[in-house]
Amino acid sequence: MVLQEEVIGCRRCPRLIAHCREVASVKRRAYRDWEYWGRPVPSFGDPEAQLLIVGLAPAAHGANRTGRMFTGDRSGEFLYRALHQTGFASQASSLSRGDGLELHNAYVTAAVRCAPPGNRPSPQEIRTCRAYLQKELDLLSNLRVVVALGRIAFDAYLALLRDRGLIESLAAFRFGHNQEHRTGAGQPLLISSYHPSQQNTSTGRLTRQMLRAVFLRVKRRLGA
Repeated sequence: MVLQEEVIGCRRCPRLIAHCREVASVKRRAYRDWEYWGRPVPSFGDPEAQLLIVGLAPAAHGANRTGRMFTGDRSGEFLYRALHQTGFASQASSLSRGDGLELHNAYVTAAVRCAPPGNRPSPQEIRTCRAYLQKELDLLSNLRVVVALGRIAFDAYLALLRDRGLIESLAAFRFGHNQEHRTGAGQPLLISSYHPSQQNTSTGRLTRQMLRAVFLRVKRRLGA
C-alpha cells in the first residue's frame, strides 16, 4: 500500500527518528542478534476490516524491533491473544513480521508510528502523525467500530473527528474501559479500553478477561 510506504519513509519528527535509530543500534541484550527495524512502523491487517484498533505507539524493543504493530512485546501478547480468542486473529502469538499471523476483519494502527522516548510522544508529534490516521480512515471504507487502546489513542481519534467537524469537542467524551461512545450518524462506534501495557497488565488494572470482553462487545456490535 502506498500509504504504508509513506509511513515507513516519514522523517517529520527528528526526535522520534533519532530515538528509533539509537535503540536499533544499541539494542537490548536479549535481542542482540536481531536486525532491528528502527523506523516508523506501518499499520497491519485486513484492508476490508470493519474493526480498527488504535494503539499508542510502537514499543522500543517490540514493534521498533520487529517492524509490525504490537509484535514482539508483552502488549502484543495480550492483544493478539484476545483477538485470537474472539476470532479476529489467526493465532494468539506475535513474534515477528514473518510468523504467519493474519487479522480477520480487523486492522491495527497507532496514534504515533515511531517509538517515543519513555513511551511519551509530545503533543506536537501526535498532531504531526495524525495525518496518517486520517488517511487510513479514508481508505478503510468498511469500518463500523474503532477500539482506542489507552487515553492517548482515544484523544487522538477524537481530535481527528473534531478537526473534520464531526464532533464539537473532546470534552463530551469520557474515557473508560470497555465504554461505548457515539460520535455521530454514519460514524463508526468508538469503544475505549485500557491499553495492554505492562504497567496495566502487571498490576491487574487490565486482565485478559477484561480485554477479551472488549472484543466480544465488538463482535456483538458487528452482529457476528
